[in-house]
Amino acid sequence: MVPSALITDITRQRLTLDGRTYTGDELMRQIQERHTSDLPLEIADLYAFLERWFDSSDTLSVQTSGSTGLPKTMAVSKSRMVQSACLTCEFLDLRPGQTALLCMNLRYIGAMMMVIRALVCDLNLIVRPASGRPLANLTSPIHFAAMVPLQVYKALQNPQDRETLQAIHRVIIGGGSVSPAIEETLRTFSNAIYSTYGMTETLSHIALRPLAGSLASTRYLPFRSVALTLSERETLIINAPLVCEQPLETNDLARLYPDGTFEILGRADNTINSGGIKIQIESVESLLQPHLTAPFAVTSISDAKLGEAMVLLVVDSTVNNLSQLRLMLAELLPPYHQPKQIIPVAEIPLTETGKIDRKRCKLLAAKATF
Repeated sequence: MVPSALITDITRQRLTLDGRTYTGDELMRQIQERHTSDLPLEIADLYAFLERWFDSSDTLSVQTSGSTGLPKTMAVSKSRMVQSACLTCEFLDLRPGQTALLCMNLRYIGAMMMVIRALVCDLNLIVRPASGRPLANLTSPIHFAAMVPLQVYKALQNPQDRETLQAIHRVIIGGGSVSPAIEETLRTFSNAIYSTYGMTETLSHIALRPLAGSLASTRYLPFRSVALTLSERETLIINAPLVCEQPLETNDLARLYPDGTFEILGRADNTINSGGIKIQIESVESLLQPHLTAPFAVTSISDAKLGEAMVLLVVDSTVNNLSQLRLMLAELLPPYHQPKQIIPVAEIPLTETGKIDRKRCKLLAAKATF
């Protein structure tokens, strides 16, 4: 049941922007009267989204991130987006009048859902550019923020931004995996910080994992109404009727626990079968993350003997001694997890949302070894 304080009827929703409240009709009039060329880009993007949100259509076009394939556009139900917003607001105990920070790209579901949460819960929305340092010179107290891992990483490098991050009551981090180094730092924080689990198809996240303080955990806690099972491949199947019309089988290898929590072990399509030994890319990267200062990625190439051989892509500008790197890998990884090749590259291919582009990494490795 949706708490009565949440506004699920789109025609009754209003947006509080920098402390000033507008009804849907007022927003539409303002959008029609203002020239977007005169507005900051982040406000123009917000107006463009609101114009689509308050139009007569029951659906909204949303673009996937393309982290595991080509980006695609899908039509999603506005009513299901409202239900997703309600689940998050209820889980985090958000209240009307609290301040929410929008600092992500409105082309993607994560940023769209921040706006809808503000509409549903009557939050005061503060809009900043979708930059690497959205907390820089931020003077407004923030109760709730959603950020991507790169933004959190950069905030932790700057003393003032770090202090601002610690002062935000609730932070959710999505759009990519949170590195072990970031997790270690966030464990010392006393505010509520969560890693999210979800995808465009689930209209943002369906589970949260605490990262800060004594509650920090490797396990995700799903929202109410979400039921989880495993496929024969041991990949996660999500049954979330409030946000997905049909059960969704993911490519994420998972472990379920009796208390309803779950762990993500990696992606099934990120498994390298090397001579019959199955190597999970994410597990290897997680082991190497604390020890490699250079950007890197694990991928594979075809191998006549092994079928697939693991290789390590590493940014060459910061690697001076490959033999020394091999010695370190020999200490960190089992023999059957040793990369067959270490390939220096100019940069690690990333998607627009900052995730490692696995397909381009594989192509880069194949080209380098051709």
